[in-house]
Amino acid sequence: MKLLIHFLRLVRWPNLLFIVLAECLLHFCIYKPLFPLSDSSVDLRFYFLLTSNILIASAGYMINDYFDVNIDQVNKPDKVVVGAFISRRMVIFWHLIFSVLGMYISSIVFPFQTYWHIHITNLFAILLLWFYSTTFKKNFLVGNIIIAILTAWSIAIVYFSKFTIQEIMHPQVTNGAVLKFAKLTLLYSAFAFILTLVREALKDMEDMEGDQRYGCQTMPIVWGLKPTKVYLAVWIIVVMAMLLIIQLYVIPFGWWYTVLYCVGFIIGPLAMVLFTLPKAFTHSHFTKLSAYIKFSMLAGILSIVFFYFLF
Repeated sequence: MKLLIHFLRLVRWPNLLFIVLAECLLHFCIYKPLFPLSDSSVDLRFYFLLTSNILIASAGYMINDYFDVNIDQVNKPDKVVVGAFISRRMVIFWHLIFSVLGMYISSIVFPFQTYWHIHITNLFAILLLWFYSTTFKKNFLVGNIIIAILTAWSIAIVYFSKFTIQEIMHPQVTNGAVLKFAKLTLLYSAFAFILTLVREALKDMEDMEGDQRYGCQTMPIVWGLKPTKVYLAVWIIVVMAMLLIIQLYVIPFGWWYTVLYCVGFIIGPLAMVLFTLPKAFTHSHFTKLSAYIKFSMLAGILSIVFFYFLF
């Protein structure tokens, strides 16, 4: 049982749960109401896709911890799993198994001829996670952008899995359901992308001690804390402005409960981060701000539920 607990910590089970939640809500609360006549094979393909994504993401977390052992022993010594509870050799073994299984499972229901974009992006994600762990995460801003792209892709892939490559290259621009699905996928992917950039920068501020000791060139190390805070504030303001504009757009429809939800549970925590950020200087401060960002991301993803009742 203890080994299982440590393994779940290794694969970041809360992050995996976030992926499951986001993809399930997008499929069942947006896609299914928009395309009610879709056959049962659509659900089957989705379950295989979800399993594939979870395996690939898990493999990515494993390899990240494998190469981060020394840094983690400085930044969070009480949370180190690799080498302490699970051997480095076993971590590499399970990374390989999960990566191969992730590719194989998606190939069962997505024929390569018509869905090759799924297989190419899965392979690209595996390689990108490997090189992120070995090289990119130590480089200025590159690692943050990679993780933000992969987080956004974990949402966007639901949309791209519903259409063949021919349908994606020649979209049905006159089909209202397709357009709504595309717009909402873009909205939530952009939301996840920006907040992940913010969260990753906050994590870099938390981990400055270990990162600096092992030669990482993260934003707070290269720029310093004050410019990094300005960078974070700009992105937070962008997200808040985008969300407020959306609320102004939906008010005429009388969707007051969605407006109140957005202001209270998504914009509210972001505002808290924005006003608290200038006074944050310690590891515990940045950890608390990161928790607010995670809450806002979770609330944003949960807002997908409203579309089940609106369509």
